[in-house]
Amino acid sequence: MKKIIILFLVLFFIITNSANATLRADINNVISQSTISRSAISVSVKDFKTGKTVYELNEKTQISPASTQKIITTTPAFMTLGDDYQFSTKLYKNNNNDYLFVLGADPYLTAKELDKLVRSMPKEPASVCIDPSVIDDISWGEGWQWDDDLSPYMPKFSSYNLDKNLIEIMITPSVKGYSPTVKTIIDYPMNFINNMKTSDETNYTIKRQNHISPDTLILEGTISPRKSEFVIIPINNQKKYFEKRLSDAIINHNISCSGIYKNIKLNKDYTLITLLSHDIEYAKKDVYKNSNNMIAETVFKLAGGKYKSETGSFKNGKLMFEDFCKQHKIDTSEIKITDASGVSKNNLMTTDFMTEFLLKVQGYLEPELPTAGEGTLSNRMLYMRNNLHAKTGTLNNISAITGYIVSKREQKYVFSIMINDSKSSPSDKKMLEEYIIRTIYTKG
Repeated sequence: MKKIIILFLVLFFIITNSANATLRADINNVISQSTISRSAISVSVKDFKTGKTVYELNEKTQISPASTQKIITTTPAFMTLGDDYQFSTKLYKNNNNDYLFVLGADPYLTAKELDKLVRSMPKEPASVCIDPSVIDDISWGEGWQWDDDLSPYMPKFSSYNLDKNLIEIMITPSVKGYSPTVKTIIDYPMNFINNMKTSDETNYTIKRQNHISPDTLILEGTISPRKSEFVIIPINNQKKYFEKRLSDAIINHNISCSGIYKNIKLNKDYTLITLLSHDIEYAKKDVYKNSNNMIAETVFKLAGGKYKSETGSFKNGKLMFEDFCKQHKIDTSEIKITDASGVSKNNLMTTDFMTEFLLKVQGYLEPELPTAGEGTLSNRMLYMRNNLHAKTGTLNNISAITGYIVSKREQKYVFSIMINDSKSSPSDKKMLEEYIIRTIYTKG
């Protein structure tokens, strides 16, 4: 009986090695046919069950992982916060009739919901204060690009998160040769240097010079007279925007208030009156499937704050991450993280680290990642639906994808592909990613 078992194991080993050798050759063939240099490509593929390497190319090369980094930063963050965690904004009062808004950095809080909280206040409170201490006031990540300042995908983040930290601007054309009208959809103190003209076609730029006047936008170019343009940009001063919306709500409910909101910390003298909250499950979907940068950064800081029982910060989030990796015996000596979202090119990752991380958190992470046809994979590799669960990442010159895949032979793998190449187009990089993944799917 023992001889039969040993023979079976030997045969299994031979067949498996042969299959892996064939897969390695096929992946090498795909990469060789690409116009992208091998030196710019990093790949790691490992067997899901055994953890053994099936294919590797430059797997120890440090590359910016783009948004695939969200996998390794927010997974321990979500686990630290727990499935029952809720983003909460709370209203307290004390015996002196002082009211205190305790902010929770809720990325889903809206001005309409803030108005609901204000309804619980009396007509003449002694004072209205704010406690923003849940996370620190560093509202952008290290190494974020200044020219992304107006990107709606890169809003600042803080305790004062409100209305997705975005504001809408309307540009209304006039008659040809004259300047259009520019205004915000919702009242917010912002200045416009309007150098635009109404002309035959729409072609304009918007700039902001933070070092001169952060709430001034400079508009250059032309707009067609046929229709108005609506532009969504990040709010530059979140504290100012939050306090403006709070004042609007207070005025709306005829509450007497000076409009000056001191910052104080919650203490034992205050009693909870009411709160508004949002479930963390929304954040998981938006981070893993929709790659929301602001939510990823907020969650990371909140988890760091909970982990250290103090104000959330990137520093505390990183301590949480490092300890998580130590507990799961994941070596972090070859990587560097400088933000939670992967936006910064100062981040350095290896595909070998990514696949090792996926193996260690497989039960938690895999169900959260989008399959083909969902989120950032909504238009990619649809023929692999339910067999592929992966997170994508894109920056200038960089494309990446990391996840789990089940082949047609029902063999399961973890994989990570990162391509850092300035000469190839984004579509060429993504095409090579798909060819590699398709090879794993069909030949693995």
